[in-house]
Amino acid sequence: MSHRKSGLRPIVLVSLFAFCSAPAFAERPMAVDDAGTLERGGAKLEFGWSRDDAVRGYEGAAGFGPIDNVEVEVGFGRAKDRDADPDAKIHAVGAAVKWVPLQSETGLSAGLKYEYGRERVSGEDSTRVDALAGLATWAFEQGPRVHVNLGREWARDDEDVNFWGVGLDLPLTEQLDFVVETFGAEHSGPDRQVGLRYTIAEGVKVSGAVGRGNDRTIANVGVAWEF
Repeated sequence: MSHRKSGLRPIVLVSLFAFCSAPAFAERPMAVDDAGTLERGGAKLEFGWSRDDAVRGYEGAAGFGPIDNVEVEVGFGRAKDRDADPDAKIHAVGAAVKWVPLQSETGLSAGLKYEYGRERVSGEDSTRVDALAGLATWAFEQGPRVHVNLGREWARDDEDVNFWGVGLDLPLTEQLDFVVETFGAEHSGPDRQVGLRYTIAEGVKVSGAVGRGNDRTIANVGVAWEF
C-alpha cells in the first residue's frame, strides 16, 4: 500500500477504521475496537483530526444498528503528507460490518468485524484493502474494560499482513474515561497511545489521545454523538 509507514496502514485508513494500523471505526480516541454494537435502531456520527508524523488530516464516520448485535459503518478521510515533495494528498473511503453475537454487561463479549477501504494518493492509482478481525472485550464489575483485537489485512498490489491490538478503558468518574493501548502489524514494532474521553452531554463525547511508535508521533482529537 502506498505511503505505508513501518508496514502500517496510512493514517487516513487508520482513522477510518480505528484498526489495522492498529485496529477501523473503534470508539474514539482508541484504535483498538471493543466487542460491542449500537442498539437496534441506534446511530452515531463521529468527526476528528489525526496526525501520523508528517501525515495530518481529518475524517468522519457514521454508524447504524439495523438489527440486534450488528453494526454497519461508513467513513471518509482526507490527509496531506508533508514529507512528500510536493505534498501528497490522500483521499480515503471505507465501510465496515461488525457482528457481536456474544455481548455481556460483565465478563466476556466477542464477535467479528469485516472492513473495506479504498485510498488514493495524488498522482497514484487507488489502493483497496480488506480486513477481518476477531474482537473480544472483558468487562469488570468495577467498570474497567479490556479489549483485544486480532486479524488479517489483504491489500491489493501489496503485502498481506496480520495485525493486533490490546487496550484498556478505565472510568475515572461518571463522565471521564482514561484509555491506554498498544497495537501493531506484522513486520513492524508496536505503537502505544494514551488518551481521555469526556462525556459533555447525553450521547455526546469529546476525546483526544497521543502516542509514539516506530520512530514517529501519532495523535488524534474528535467528537462523537450517539443517538
